[in-house]
Amino acid sequence: MANELRFDGRVAIVTGAGGGLGRAHALLLASRGAKVIVNDLGGSMHGGGKNSAAADSVVEEIKAAGGEAAANYDSVEEGGRIVQAALDHFGRIDIVINNAGILRDVSFHKMTEEDWDLIYRVHVLGSFRVTHAAWPHLRDQGYGRIVMTASAAGIYGNFGQANYSMAKLGLVGFANTLALEGKKRNVLVNTIAPLAGSRLTETVLPKEIIDNLKPDYVSPLCAYLVHESCTDNGGLFEVGGGFFAKLRWERAEGATLRLGRPFTVEQIAARWGEISGFEKASHPANIAESMQPVMTNLEAGPSKGGNDLIDVDLALGYEYPSLRSRYDERDLSLYALGVGAATDPLDDKELRFVYEMHKDGFFALPTFGVIPAMGALVEQYKQGTKAPGLNYGFERLLHGEQYTEIRRPLPPNAKLTHRIRIKDIWDKGKNAVVVTEVRSSDESGEELLYNEYTSVIRGAGGWGGDRGPGAEVNAPPDRAPDATITEKIGPNQALLYRLSGDVNPLHADPTFATSFGFPKPILHGLCTFGYAGRHVLRAFDIDPRLFKSIKVRFSESVFPGETLVTEMWKESDTRIVFRCRVQERDKPVLSAAAIELHTEIPKPKAKAVSAAAATPSTAQGGGSEDVFIAIRDYLEKNPDHVAKIATIFQLKLANPDSTWTLDVKNGKGAVLQGATDLKPDVTLELSDADFIGMATGKVDPMKLYSGGQLKISGNIMASQKLGFLKKIDPEQAKAAVAAYRAKQGGAATGSPAAPTAVQGGGSEDVFIAIRDYLEKNPDHVAKIATVFQLKLANPDSTWTLDVKNGKGAVLQGATDLKPDVTLELSDADFIGMATGKVDPMKLYSGGQLKISGNIMASQKLGFLKKIDPEQAKAAVAAYRKQQGQGGGAAPSAAASGGQQRASQPAGAAVQDVLEKLPGALGAKAQEIGAVVQLQLTAPDQAWVLDYAEGRSELRPGEAKGAEATVRIAGDDLVALTRGEARLSSLFQHGKVKVDGDVRVAKRLGLLEGLLAGSAGKQS
Repeated sequence: MANELRFDGRVAIVTGAGGGLGRAHALLLASRGAKVIVNDLGGSMHGGGKNSAAADSVVEEIKAAGGEAAANYDSVEEGGRIVQAALDHFGRIDIVINNAGILRDVSFHKMTEEDWDLIYRVHVLGSFRVTHAAWPHLRDQGYGRIVMTASAAGIYGNFGQANYSMAKLGLVGFANTLALEGKKRNVLVNTIAPLAGSRLTETVLPKEIIDNLKPDYVSPLCAYLVHESCTDNGGLFEVGGGFFAKLRWERAEGATLRLGRPFTVEQIAARWGEISGFEKASHPANIAESMQPVMTNLEAGPSKGGNDLIDVDLALGYEYPSLRSRYDERDLSLYALGVGAATDPLDDKELRFVYEMHKDGFFALPTFGVIPAMGALVEQYKQGTKAPGLNYGFERLLHGEQYTEIRRPLPPNAKLTHRIRIKDIWDKGKNAVVVTEVRSSDESGEELLYNEYTSVIRGAGGWGGDRGPGAEVNAPPDRAPDATITEKIGPNQALLYRLSGDVNPLHADPTFATSFGFPKPILHGLCTFGYAGRHVLRAFDIDPRLFKSIKVRFSESVFPGETLVTEMWKESDTRIVFRCRVQERDKPVLSAAAIELHTEIPKPKAKAVSAAAATPSTAQGGGSEDVFIAIRDYLEKNPDHVAKIATIFQLKLANPDSTWTLDVKNGKGAVLQGATDLKPDVTLELSDADFIGMATGKVDPMKLYSGGQLKISGNIMASQKLGFLKKIDPEQAKAAVAAYRAKQGGAATGSPAAPTAVQGGGSEDVFIAIRDYLEKNPDHVAKIATVFQLKLANPDSTWTLDVKNGKGAVLQGATDLKPDVTLELSDADFIGMATGKVDPMKLYSGGQLKISGNIMASQKLGFLKKIDPEQAKAAVAAYRKQQGQGGGAAPSAAASGGQQRASQPAGAAVQDVLEKLPGALGAKAQEIGAVVQLQLTAPDQAWVLDYAEGRSELRPGEAKGAEATVRIAGDDLVALTRGEARLSSLFQHGKVKVDGDVRVAKRLGLLEGLLAGSAGKQS
């Protein structure tokens, strides 16, 4: 056998080798070159007597087969003599298999101390003495392999074998500790739990089973564990009857009770499902992993208190599963009608909130911002998702306060993702207050809405916790209001408002309302909230796009048909305080209320800049540099944490490579990059991407550690103290990074580190190098003949490598080219793959690289290996120099001659319009709020107006899923934009044709006269 695993030159001790398993082990090892000490006392299965015949017989078998062996007849309690025999006969010792054992089976109530002691002495004490005698020799020579023999009885228990079970499980613990102590000296220790036919099992198993459980079926596993090529250490293996498997511990996720308050039996009973259930489980492999939940609890600090209705420790900070929703013009119109807008259908200012084809544009009523978030909360309730520790019913809950912030004007339609978290819990004495925050982001990831729902939980306070803020806010000044609006609420207003999603029967069902003590259904508090917001906009003639936030306190219920009086005080150009009361009862219904305004209309955040700007990846957010900026800011703001944590962490990151030191031990703490004189207490090695994931809570460090993606050296327990990263507020971190970037002028030029792209090796540099390679090797294009699309993440970008057409091209962003194959991976992994530091097959096998389309074509990316690193550096340097002199273009343009030519309009006037259109539209583009396909004739061209989800882009090509397609001649487009023609007239005369949503096309009325006065001017 060419690959036979041999033991030539190795010396093995096998105890209890006169028969059964021991004999099979000895024969197998000897047949493969090992010199074997065959130890057997020759006693009975119950431990009595002594005879040399068993050991001698096995030795004779070995020698007859051409092997080397010597017999030893000592009891394993004389372990030193057994080891000395090996040294005397063969001069060394390499392998110890502790196999000797006896049985004294008897039920526990009949068991004697002799039964207990004799089992202990043979199995446990015997294994100790043989191993203890061999240990110094194995350590000194830097090599050893040891196997302990346990049993299923020890692992699972077995009736009548209490003594035997004790001994066998004891050997597992013994082996696990020796595995830790011996590893450094290459002395590896494992345990087998065999099931084999022998004199020890013939009394407990039927003969037909015994006959098929041959010891020979166990020995191959045992032999592999003691072979030098085996690196397993501290393992426990079940083996027998042709079955081989490694065992591990599994632990329920469990329940954690914060320290600082008494634990009760009732708490344990209430959470027994978590304590004993394995729906969520972990597999701790060592003491450090075992202690991780305890260390996390210790770092969390003392309990914040609570009671049967609210457990603050469990509930505070809980994040619900994210949810998605969408809205469109219909939802916005229905909401506006639900809060009383356009009761006069000829009121032009309110018509714009309900009519999507309004001549001045359609606007979302800003208070609609509460609806998607409230819908997400209702959906969580419908799905049965409940924050742990909140054990009250809806009968105790009152909506106390509402805060809604609009980050930028709401587009006419959007797809949103909602992240919900329990932000604060306050003890108000008799009652409690729970504040739930909802952050709603659009498809680009930009946060569009922020909501805080403050709920009063009746009868749930009184645990002595923090009372929270108590100062009066938004109190009206002691003077007459600057404006007052009085409006009668329609008798069916609650029925209309509920169509926006709040279907609580309290607002519709008279019988239900009566059962809760109301004479009839009441109006939704958030409906009153919407009325008030609309009143403020109207009273001061405010552009709704300037609306920033609204905060109110709900004081009293309102009934449909009552009259709402809103009194307003303008404190400044950006702040209006107001209150609402019911005229008929003179009762305040909204108090402590204010609306704040933006100083200018906010714009959507710019998309990631093109490669031409050479902006570092970390400047776009989310890079590891940003994490370290946030850590530095946190330490500066929390210097007292340094003494508490008292640890120096070293972080060695890969792909791209960098080394960082977090000094959370000396002075006020520090964040240092590169080599330092500080000696770390603990060092963590992992990829840059995994560190970002770990620091932002997206990746479980225990899974990284268990999976070998995180290596820890030094004081392993100290690594638990990195838990302080969880305390960094994401919003504060963003603010810190933004401040740092602003201070650096948009680029990181000091500590922390300079961006990778400037240092070399960033993904932009890779694409510059690819472009240079294609320019110098145009003949490769025809050979490779593939269009590759690369979708990179962290930061997000899309690139197309056209190694198929013409001389090839490197394009960034959306293109009209259909890729043959698409690869999706992280920016860091792409850099590693392109520079040969990361194996693409491992990325693919590990799920870090996704390939769609022609998978085989992805192999052709192997041409990247042909790029000379020195030539690549020279190309990047030349490009950077050119950029610094103001010349050159981004890789996406410089290598895309074909793309540029495709986008050159034939008509000069049309060219002028298309070049000026984006800048002239400006922020108004968001009013289009959709993807529109523009098909031009004379010249024949296709353009995409992409103004959906906050995007603002005009590009050549065709769009999939455009909401409307507008067909127009080039000269008519020119006339429209110069004010020489009206959209309605062109449409009526058949010069504009629309396929799809006519309402979307109507919004293109914004183009009328947009470039008036520009006739004849060429850019």
